[in-house]
Amino acid sequence: QVQLVESGGGLVQAGGCLRLSCAASGIIFNINAMGWYRQTPGKQRELVALISSGGRTTYADSVKGRFTISRDNSKNTVYLQMNSLKPEDTAVYYCNAPYVGLDYWGKGTLVTVSS
Repeated sequence: QVQLVESGGGLVQAGGCLRLSCAASGIIFNINAMGWYRQTPGKQRELVALISSGGRTTYADSVKGRFTISRDNSKNTVYLQMNSLKPEDTAVYYCNAPYVGLDYWGKGTLVTVSS
């Protein structure tokens, strides 16, 4: 059974930073690409960052230079370091793992950035 559990969200002032974590189980983590997405009410879920099994990263234009995705295969965990946060980064952040033809999602963690 695939499980993704996010943590690390919270309330932060604009310009601040947070680090999100996603602990994965039930997948062969070290060969699996992982991703972070976010969603605000009334909008579609959007890609924030991806990391391949080999460590190649992809970012949404809106977060380039501010966010960093990384992974620790020994801990089956993917991270999202978020710096220079802006109010428009406020959203529920979801961890994603495409695995055996399906997309798996965590329950999400709320990030609120106050101005």
